[in-house]
Amino acid sequence: MERAKYWLEKVGLTALADWTVGALPYGAQRRLEIAARHVHRSDHPLLDEPAAGLNPTESGELNLLLLSIRAEHKIGILLIEHDMSVVMGFPTTSSCWTTAARSPMAHHAVRNDPMVIRAYLGEEETDTLRRRWRATSV
Repeated sequence: MERAKYWLEKVGLTALADWTVGALPYGAQRRLEIAARHVHRSDHPLLDEPAAGLNPTESGELNLLLLSIRAEHKIGILLIEHDMSVVMGFPTTSSCWTTAARSPMAHHAVRNDPMVIRAYLGEEETDTLRRRWRATSV
């Protein structure tokens, strides 16, 4: 019970602890999924598209939460994600498997690979899109 309380507080859901899952806002449901994985002592949680359906603000908050969990608990996080602002927000020690490259790539290689840029930003790669995308990668 103490562990569950800790994780509800960590993901900012203590005030909603008595709510049913279906009544929670979508972003809160995603954070609850992360908390549940840790309550069950997952040292290397697999998060399958945790930012799916979130707006940019919620994605940013999720990214900060994941980074704080990773740093505070000294754990690895296996992340499957299409939201590039979340993916590129992870440290350079992460690696990505891209369908465009069909092989694992280092973080910096993913960010600069023309095939990846084309796959996520489309064929017309403008300087504005490139700058905006790279700006989110910290």
